[in-house]
Amino acid sequence: MNKFTISSIGAVHNARKTPEDDYWGDVISEIKLNNEWSMSSLDGIESFSHLEILFLFHLVTNDIIQYSSRHPRNNEAYPKVGIFAQRGKNRPNKIGLTVVELIKREDNCLTVRGLDAIDGTPIIDIKPVMNEFLPKGEIIQPQWATDLMAIYWE
Repeated sequence: MNKFTISSIGAVHNARKTPEDDYWGDVISEIKLNNEWSMSSLDGIESFSHLEILFLFHLVTNDIIQYSSRHPRNNEAYPKVGIFAQRGKNRPNKIGLTVVELIKREDNCLTVRGLDAIDGTPIIDIKPVMNEFLPKGEIIQPQWATDLMAIYWE
């Protein structure tokens, strides 16, 4: 196994203080870049409507990481699936990824809607969403995933 280090480029600031499973759709967050980053690293980002935000699930401790299959959200009505077949936070590398709406940029701060990360979450990368990187064709998922996500973005 290769070991490597990733440093945060900034942090999330919002009203959500604890990790919760649902109701992320209207969450407004500020992503503030760390001081060592030039504000010019964000130049041109305003021309995009959406961004991909990669972040660290920093409150996940090693003892709760999932290495085998389990019922999503521990709901036995859902089938057991591996951690790589779900989007739970207890992942081996603790990396989260969410597509957000960019509301505005001010200097080294981005205001976004729909980031499912809590206050203080370290940001590890920001990428613009481009049509050419979106899936081609129909997206298929099992019914349990649709049911689980029914109120996630409300």
